[in-house]
Parts: sequence; structure tokens; C-alpha cells
Amino acid sequence: MATVLSVSGSPSVSSRTAKLLRHLDTRLIAQGHEVIPLDVRTIPAEALLGADFRHPAIVEATELFERVDGVVIATPVYKASYSGVLKALLDLLPQYALTGKTVLPLATGGTTAHVLAIDYALRPVLNSMGAAHIVQGWFTLDKDIATAEDGSLTVAPTATEALTQVVDQFSAALGRAPLLAAAS
Repeated sequence: MATVLSVSGSPSVSSRTAKLLRHLDTRLIAQGHEVIPLDVRTIPAEALLGADFRHPAIVEATELFERVDGVVIATPVYKASYSGVLKALLDLLPQYALTGKTVLPLATGGTTAHVLAIDYALRPVLNSMGAAHIVQGWFTLDKDIATAEDGSLTVAPTATEALTQVVDQFSAALGRAPLLAAAS
């Protein structure tokens, strides 16, 4: 199957976005995909904010993007857009870092007023980076994601149903990508 880079764009250590993303990673793994997690918050701030293209963490992140078939990008929504740490990373990647990749954009936020952030803020950037196919993304309300004291995650049933559908569509698109490449 495919290799997937699972990118959490949350700056928070206790991020619901990251926990939701890691929860969805297990579904992709169960479907036979190799999943490589990347938490942007673990990249040194001096590398991101100083635009240090040669910093080992930036070089490693760039190499991860190069070697995968698909990318899941999850971000909390702040002020109607994706996170600043995610923006900093995307700015440091090569212009066409997503060429030939299938991409699944996901977002979380406190209000449905931010539901269009995927389509109006994140999708144009992903498209400009050459993504071969950006599948339908999904916005999940913070209130639909709960973390228990033991670290387990509970997602509201309606959100679970929608997330399962978009992850499965992403997985199916990954399965078709090699066939499309072979046909050309």
C-alpha cells in the first residue's frame, strides 16, 4: 500500500487536533498503509521562524514529504486560518513539495464559523504546492473531541462517521494513484 505523512500543524502539546489525527492514523494503518507522524511543533522554532532551510529538522521534513505517496494535514483553526507553525513549515518546503501527492486536509475549531478555512485558506496553498489530488477535507468541532484522563480519545458519533468517510476516500485515492501514474 501507500506511505502517508501525517502532519499535525498544532502548536499545542495537549492538542485535540494532534490526538484526533493520531486516532485517524490507526485507521490508515489498519488499511495497510505505512503512516509516518510529523508534529510540526517538534521542529525547532529557530529553524521555522528563522527560515533555516539547511537546519537538519527542515531537511528531514523536506525529505519526508519527498518520499511519501500521500499527506494528511491537520490543523486547528485560528482567526479563520490554519496555524502559524504549519504556515511556517509549508513556507520552507520546496514550491512543488506536494507534486504527485494525494492530500487530505483536516481542521478543528471551536465554531462552525471556521468551517470554510479548509477551502479558503488551506486548500489554495496545497494546490499551489502541486498536490495531484486534494480529497474532500473535514472540519471537526472541538466539542466533538474529548480526551479522557488515560489519554483515550472519544469522538462524537456524527463526527466519527464523517471522518471515517473522508479517511476511507483518501485511502481509496491513494490506492488509485499508482494506477494513474502507470497509465500515463
